[in-house]
Amino acid sequence: MWARGFSPTREHRPEGRRYIFTPPPFHFSPNSVTLLSRMRLQEALAVNRGDIVSFVGAGGKTTAMYRLAHELANLGWRVVTTTTTMIRPPSPEQSEETILEANSTRLLQKVKRALESHHHITVATRQRRDEKGKLVGLQPELVGKLASLPSIEALIVEADGARGRSLKAPAAYEPPVPPATTILVPMMAIDALGQPLDERIAHRPELIARLTRTSLGDLITPEVAAQVIAHPEGGLKNAPPSARVIPLINKVDSSTLVPAQEVANYLISANSIERVLLGAVAEPDSLQDPVGPILECWTKVAGVILAAGESRRLGRPKQLLPLGEKTMLEHIVEVALSSPLQEVVVVLGHRAEEIQPLLEGVKVVVNEEWPQGLSASLRVGLEALSPQFEACLFFLADQPKVTPQLVESLITRHRRTLAPIVAPRFRGQRGNPVLFARSLFPELLSLQGEEGGRSLIEKYHSLVEWVEVDSEDYFLDIDTLEDLKHLRSEE
Repeated sequence: MWARGFSPTREHRPEGRRYIFTPPPFHFSPNSVTLLSRMRLQEALAVNRGDIVSFVGAGGKTTAMYRLAHELANLGWRVVTTTTTMIRPPSPEQSEETILEANSTRLLQKVKRALESHHHITVATRQRRDEKGKLVGLQPELVGKLASLPSIEALIVEADGARGRSLKAPAAYEPPVPPATTILVPMMAIDALGQPLDERIAHRPELIARLTRTSLGDLITPEVAAQVIAHPEGGLKNAPPSARVIPLINKVDSSTLVPAQEVANYLISANSIERVLLGAVAEPDSLQDPVGPILECWTKVAGVILAAGESRRLGRPKQLLPLGEKTMLEHIVEVALSSPLQEVVVVLGHRAEEIQPLLEGVKVVVNEEWPQGLSASLRVGLEALSPQFEACLFFLADQPKVTPQLVESLITRHRRTLAPIVAPRFRGQRGNPVLFARSLFPELLSLQGEEGGRSLIEKYHSLVEWVEVDSEDYFLDIDTLEDLKHLRSEE
């Protein structure tokens, strides 16, 4: 299955044929390159106790592994880092202790003892006796046994090698991903974009060319990079079926944020991918940096248009009011479809059979209990969403001044903060549409009558992220004939 905007063509097959992406429309605005805040890697990955996080691909896996371990250890967790390939011995700043033990029984015993006095240790089987002196890692199957120790709260694995390159496609025997992995993080570095596809920037460039149907020497575009990450023989190879897949685009700063967003825009449309992270985990002294390394965390966001009401005050269905060459509802649907939403759901009720034929490109659900108020439509809309959506943007059907740019600004703010509520505001006045994170869905489902999301905004006011707009026109809604006359006078 593919998300809206990520459709396979006839060539889109696992046999190595080229992946043709058709992502949702993507608009860049000056605000989209303003860095507002940065979040911790642990927060962006949503790591829970008991997780096994495996980094694959290229572009800074080792640094990302130790950065995540440092964050978790600072929270008081007991963390183990290891590899299923080879890594350089960690410095004292990277890991409190390193255990080398080839016997699995003795290894488990040593780890248990070490975690009695340390929060973060690194384990491997042995150290190679050559000039590099790399540590040889564990068998993938042993990682699950290690993670079963009660004293380990998180286990982080470097499960691939890329020889310091920025993009990689795995060989037939790669990557050695532990079957017990719960979070798989395919990585690339943004400096691969715009470079010729060769061995200077890519590991196994000939395999990348085969997977993407490109040629050696071709410039690496955002689409090509996304194809490598999202390919079942690329970044998703050997992913355990139940693992959450969260790609990380590394080495991103203000000068490279826009091309990184282009890569993310392709990736987030794949059903197999839960989130996409944009950041810079390989900064100097990043382990001591109190500021998190993640600039944006892209999640799947759906839009729900609430259009079930009777429009009693107006005396006619708002949804069918003409607005230019379209109806008002068709206009707001067009706005939603032109914005970075992965799915759009329209909730109908009153005169649904008359309105539904006008709608294309959206999922339509009917609220048979529409007389019970707005809360019933909220429930029907939320229940129509699949579990992959981590946030929902609620639109009203009678706000003709809402634009795709406003919608994008709300989603961008959520990507940079993961705030549970994001809403527009003009000089202290709150407006719509409003974004709610999945963590609040249960409370939205429990609302009654005409009670909408306002009560949750008041309850969690300190957690709301506000997007300031430059005009109250965005909030114009059509409730009366006077409102309608005012709108038409501006046409």
